[in-house]
Amino acid sequence: MNLLLFNVIILIYLLVTLYLGYRGWKGTKDTEGYLVAGRKAHPYIMAMSYGATFISTSAIVGFGGNAGLFGMGLLWLTFFNIFVGIFIAFVFYGKRTRKIGHNLNAMTFPELLGKRFDSRFVQYFSGVVIFLGMPLYAAVVLIGAARFMETTLAIDFHVALLIYSVIIAAYVIWGGLRGVMYTDAFQGTIMFFGMAFLLFMTYAHLGGITVAHQALTNMAHLVPENLALMGHTGWTEMPTLGSTWWWTLVSTIVLGVGIGVLAMPQLAVRFMTVKSSRELHRGTLIGGVFILFMTGVAFTVGALSNVFFFNTQGDIAITVAKGNADSIIPIYINAAMPEWFVYLFMLTLLAAAMSTSSSQFHTQGSAIGRDIYETISHKKGGSSIMVTRAGIIVAMVIAVTLGYILPDNIIARGTAIFFGLCASAFLPMYTAALYWKGATKAGAIAGLLTGTFVTIFWYLFVHKAEAVPLGISKMLLGRDLLITQMPWPVVDPILVALPLAMLATIAVSLITKRMDKKHLDECFKGMR
Repeated sequence: MNLLLFNVIILIYLLVTLYLGYRGWKGTKDTEGYLVAGRKAHPYIMAMSYGATFISTSAIVGFGGNAGLFGMGLLWLTFFNIFVGIFIAFVFYGKRTRKIGHNLNAMTFPELLGKRFDSRFVQYFSGVVIFLGMPLYAAVVLIGAARFMETTLAIDFHVALLIYSVIIAAYVIWGGLRGVMYTDAFQGTIMFFGMAFLLFMTYAHLGGITVAHQALTNMAHLVPENLALMGHTGWTEMPTLGSTWWWTLVSTIVLGVGIGVLAMPQLAVRFMTVKSSRELHRGTLIGGVFILFMTGVAFTVGALSNVFFFNTQGDIAITVAKGNADSIIPIYINAAMPEWFVYLFMLTLLAAAMSTSSSQFHTQGSAIGRDIYETISHKKGGSSIMVTRAGIIVAMVIAVTLGYILPDNIIARGTAIFFGLCASAFLPMYTAALYWKGATKAGAIAGLLTGTFVTIFWYLFVHKAEAVPLGISKMLLGRDLLITQMPWPVVDPILVALPLAMLATIAVSLITKRMDKKHLDECFKGMR
């Protein structure tokens, strides 16, 4: 490796990133600027920031690696990412979020919900859920970046994790959301070109599209016996309907992440940064194309890595990665691609990780400063921003600590856990806030609590992937799982918690007093 050239490229990238963070700091004069970028973001900046925040190393390294394990079935997640995460999110949620957020002068996602339902509890409890739930997601993004740095630069994983975290801290803490969005747009642009090159070079390496996909189809007989028993039928086929492998792919990965994106706090707040719905319309196409290239390429290349490894080493991808799906993409890039592309992809992954991590930490800090501290203490202004910045530091420390102790194969699963939690806790209340004037404060609280605690209960006592390692069910009940009958141990909590939360929101709203008409008129002012 030409370390001099690589170091020069990284230095230029970091200098541009820090400069954009500085631009954000110079343009941030007040709380509105720090939390919602002054509500004047350009549609390209907003769309690329949304996409870059959405797509991280968890998508490229974690889910790309899982595509090496599950196969092309993961492309259903790409469909959900575009149709739900971009089209439905921008068209049906974005415009109303922007308008109601502007009407109520809301600057965070929990504040939007709290003001819409006139409930301090909704705001600070949502802030608590975000602050306590997001570190797992933040940690797996850090892990994805550090794993690639470890493989590419041959440096210790723990050192890579620390270096990366310090770099992010340099511009997130001071630049606010404006600085985060500027750097997101820059990093998203790098990500787009990096993934386009990756797809082109992968097909060139494997003899073209038709040859590569046929070769992958012909490898079905190489599926390990233990995976075949769980329903794996090959890397270009869906798993056996109703099997353990099918439930994991469909309920946890595709639905958990594909639906959860609608209620992600760090994404929803992007809608409140533009001055009109016109910017959202322009951003929809940009975001859709970006997500197609990010996830579609990562999942396709991850699956096709099996062909490359079999041709060169006689083994499938998960065997070459020694059982750790999180290592498949880094190993593939370093083995299959020329040296110059390794540099480019290193920047792509750094950009993906930094764009998502910066938004995660900004959201967690905002949850502490704006949604918890201000709501409880009634103190606003400078002290709130200081608490927000302190919250960012605390969030980073927690995420880095988790990054050191979390096990292998955690990136995709950790992402799905947080996305599913957000969907179950926030989505019924969020949807009702935008579209149903009959939704009440009590209904919103009922849905919030139901979604949150059913999700936690399911992970602790029913869902095998988490309940067995945690051991809480074993300690309290004397058994690994509360329910052992298939398919419940492999059914993701979102399929249980989200419907129950929706039912609770609707049922309680119907039997409790409607909200004040004057307040509702203020919320929906200027909306059809």
